[in-house]
Amino acid sequence: MSENKKVRFIITRQDDPESQPYQEEFLVDYRPNMNVISALMEIRRNPVNAKGEKTTPVVWDMNCLEEVCGACSMVINGKARQSCTALVDQLEQPIRLEPMKTFPVVRDLLIDRSRMFDALKRVKAWIPIDGTYDLGPGPRMAETKRQWAYELSKCMTCGVCLEACPNVNDKNDFIGPAPLSQVRLFNAHPTGEMNKAERLETIMGDGGLADCGNSQNCVQSCPKGIPLTTSIAALNRDTAIQSFKNFFGSDKI
Repeated sequence: MSENKKVRFIITRQDDPESQPYQEEFLVDYRPNMNVISALMEIRRNPVNAKGEKTTPVVWDMNCLEEVCGACSMVINGKARQSCTALVDQLEQPIRLEPMKTFPVVRDLLIDRSRMFDALKRVKAWIPIDGTYDLGPGPRMAETKRQWAYELSKCMTCGVCLEACPNVNDKNDFIGPAPLSQVRLFNAHPTGEMNKAERLETIMGDGGLADCGNSQNCVQSCPKGIPLTTSIAALNRDTAIQSFKNFFGSDKI
């Protein structure tokens, strides 16, 4: 009977950014079709560990609960993924939950993804416009370009590709696959193209494209199936052309 069935969780916890991590075990009443988020909510509602001891509620991040925002990313049974779409029925027990290691831990499963967001700022991952008035309809993209640009726009800044990349760590400043792919996306936009050279020169510098080791872990781990390595290959070509433009001082190459 499902009302007597328990789901066992082993959660890596950390009280604050400076303290040492430790593991705590919890038992949660099973419900059909429950996901990891719903189990964490049960633990938060009644924070008692498997020993029957009262403890602090587990801290994690979440928002949309439908794999759109990317906020609930964590390592589940050794694999970085979204906890909102991780179904308990499809996971081997005990279910082990850990924070992603690429980013600093704030507390428990809550991480600080500032590194990724700062990288998006560096590459100007937005479409610049002037004024607050109605600018009218924007330029149209060719359908063939729009189709592959849409695939790149699926990025939800979950950080899973950075977690999978061996070159994103605390020993270097590599911006990672997601910001690189966004450079290609916004450079392809008719308005975003105005800042194309600036974006390319940014990724030609420290922590940019040259730090990619082509492990291809990113494209294999991306929950949205974004062709990250294809973007990186395209950017290699674009930066080569940009370097020639810089050398000869010409925009007509």
